[in-house]
Amino acid sequence: MTTTEVLPEPTADASAAPPEVADAAPLPWADVQAEHFKMLRLAPLATDRATGARPLRFVQFGYAERNDKHRSLLRMVIQLPGQRVRREQNHLDVWVDHDTHRVHFGPGNSLEIEPPNRGIGRFLVAQAAAWAKKHGGHYRVDGVDLANKDALNESTRLRRDHFLRVQGFDVAYADVQHLKGNVQPGKVSAVLDSWNTEKVQFVEILEAAQMLQQAEQNLLEQEVKLRKEEEKVTKFKREDSGLRFTITCLVAFTVFQAGLLIWIATHR
Repeated sequence: MTTTEVLPEPTADASAAPPEVADAAPLPWADVQAEHFKMLRLAPLATDRATGARPLRFVQFGYAERNDKHRSLLRMVIQLPGQRVRREQNHLDVWVDHDTHRVHFGPGNSLEIEPPNRGIGRFLVAQAAAWAKKHGGHYRVDGVDLANKDALNESTRLRRDHFLRVQGFDVAYADVQHLKGNVQPGKVSAVLDSWNTEKVQFVEILEAAQMLQQAEQNLLEQEVKLRKEEEKVTKFKREDSGLRFTITCLVAFTVFQAGLLIWIATHR
């Protein structure tokens, strides 16, 4: 014989989430998508041994902002024309908690950028810092454990640490192998809101239109030059054909003369 315990009906007090559960509740604005967009120009750079060729590229910077009395959110994405990236790539969130005076960068513990080594990471962090300073320059930035996968390759780790330190973050390690790294908590005011403007530049609509107009003009000029060169090549081909015919005739006449002289010499 078995017995089944009957659970009591939850009351209003019993159904209330404990403080721990309330703190772990998901953050709002999970479905927020980028609403404002700007064009960025990635300057052409020398080929890098680790990341390969770095030609001129244009990408789209999108962002959205939400605010209430408890929190503020800045969500930023980088979109590549004709190329899809993973959800965690080219994505940076900045959360501001006005109740605890804290700022958190997310969504994960690493900033994955495609294409790499083009200045996009510093650009996004600089935008995040400038926005966070407007909402709480005296707030504290949460520390975060760094992803171990970035430390497996020494050059990748050094590039990551240099990027973080240049932007004003303090990187520390709990082991001599430099595998267990973390970003120390610090002030929002210590994070730099500048980036390498020679690598990443905003492109306004009028400027983009002017660039397209200039590119079309250059293309037309190149077509005119190409047509002139083709005409020169055609002329040279005609002259070459004439010269070949003349040479052929001279050779035939020379052979005929030689044969004639031989015949005269042998029939005297």
